[in-house]
Amino acid sequence: MSKVVELFGISTERREENWGQIVREQLCPFLGKRCYKVRKSDPNTSIGTCTVLYGKAAEPIVICPTRLTERQQIFFDCLHLLTTHQPGNELHIVSEVSVPGGSVDYFLVSVRDGKVKDFVGIEIQTLDTTGTVWPERQRFLSEIGIPRLDNAESSDKPYGMNWKMTAKTILVQIHHKIDTFEHVNKKLVLVVQDKLLEYMAKEFNFAHLENPAVLGDSMHFHAYRIARQHDGSFKLTMQSRLSTDADGIATCLGLQAEARVELDQILEALQVKISPATRFVPAR
Repeated sequence: MSKVVELFGISTERREENWGQIVREQLCPFLGKRCYKVRKSDPNTSIGTCTVLYGKAAEPIVICPTRLTERQQIFFDCLHLLTTHQPGNELHIVSEVSVPGGSVDYFLVSVRDGKVKDFVGIEIQTLDTTGTVWPERQRFLSEIGIPRLDNAESSDKPYGMNWKMTAKTILVQIHHKIDTFEHVNKKLVLVVQDKLLEYMAKEFNFAHLENPAVLGDSMHFHAYRIARQHDGSFKLTMQSRLSTDADGIATCLGLQAEARVELDQILEALQVKISPATRFVPAR
């Protein structure tokens, strides 16, 4: 049985769907255009896997950030953080904006008479996978009788979840950016699945975070769960809200943790790239 829970935004439990058309169109319903996650070996083929089962409990784990934009609920849930927004102002969603400390995925912006009056930064983080989910995708297509161009469904190659590096990386990135938002008296929100937030709270120091969130804090965590509906589909629903400030994020990482985390990132990047071809041999 395939471990793919959602393919191209559609629950794999809904076998009555026109899966032949869904796979041919390769449409991401959250973007309204073709899924951007393509195979390296075949750029014309979108992978389309949004959510997969993982772990002993076989829980649905979201592996695509775009999946969390369903119904744009995550943006609605940030409206209260636009503290100077007024009725009559337009709302805009702007993506990929560079700020001191890095790039931010989205901004929810309040605009009046063509001028920006307020904004909230929104980062989205889902779990990074190790290995490949392609065999599981192809296994699902095999189960429902969709023709395939390979026999990858017979592969026993597993996939995993990079919990540790995903959590470390996003916390360090947030630590770099939150000072900017705090300096200009604005809010930054990290949107994650509840399972990832549970892991972060277990592995890092989250005891000091406000639960539920406090409006005055500069850093907010919004966690969502994937809830199964009666028709077999899955819906994004808010599970919890936490908050802190720049000092609180530093505490999450620990006094010496940031350097250690960044060192781990550098070491991992180097480990992947070293090979006989990169070996330095001094000239004789």
